[in-house]
Amino acid sequence: MNSKNLVLNGIIAALYIAVTMLIQPFGFTAIQFRVSELFNHLIVFNKKFLYGIVLGVFLTNLLFSPMKGYDLIFGTGHSLLSLLITIFICKYVKNIWARLAINTIVFTLMMWLIALELKLAFGLPFLETYYTTAAGEFIVLLAGIPVMYALNKRINLAKAL
Repeated sequence: MNSKNLVLNGIIAALYIAVTMLIQPFGFTAIQFRVSELFNHLIVFNKKFLYGIVLGVFLTNLLFSPMKGYDLIFGTGHSLLSLLITIFICKYVKNIWARLAINTIVFTLMMWLIALELKLAFGLPFLETYYTTAAGEFIVLLAGIPVMYALNKRINLAKAL
């Protein structure tokens, strides 16, 4: 990783942390609206953004999560697995709108890991928790699509790293 990649991934991690901090009470419960999840869309433009996103999730969970141990494993694992699945699928998809939709669907479906985490940590009902966390993830990522698309128009994210 060259210094430009390192700096940009560090900035992404810092932005993820800062945005999560602003909405902290809504990022860790059974009903989650972690607005910083919109940064997950960066992966559809350039797979090298994986490092900054995962680092941001890890540090956010380390610093703010009421379930540190669980969140470090399940939360970071959810992001890493979802990003890797998106990278794999998007090898075969060139349309940016389709890639953004795929990323939204992958992250939403993978929220079962977060529902499992909340069941283990707090004894919350798995299915109900899956529905609420998946709905929050879907809404945030859906709303993030035009934001990231517009950002990509201003800054060519594919060539940023």
